[in-house]
Amino acid sequence: MGSITTIKISTETKQRLDRLKEHPRETYEEVLKKILFVLNISKKDPDKAAKLLKRLDSMIKRKEAYKKGKANPDDEDDE
Repeated sequence: MGSITTIKISTETKQRLDRLKEHPRETYEEVLKKILFVLNISKKDPDKAAKLLKRLDSMIKRKEAYKKGKANPDDEDDE
C-alpha cells in the first residue's frame, strides 16, 4: 500500500461499512476497494455486478447468522 491518509466519516457510515465486512479483520480500505470494484463492474456489466452483489450479500448474511448462533441464515426472517 502506498501512502496513508485519514478521512472523516459519520458514525452511521462507519457502521454501514462495518456491516459490509466479510470478516472482522477486514480493513476499511478493503471494504472500500470492494465497493469501488462492484461500482466499476456495474457500469460495464450490470448482470455480473448483480451476481457479485448477491454472493457478497449471502456471505454477509451467513456471517451475521453465525454471530447470532443460527445454523441457517434464512432463519433470520423469523425475528
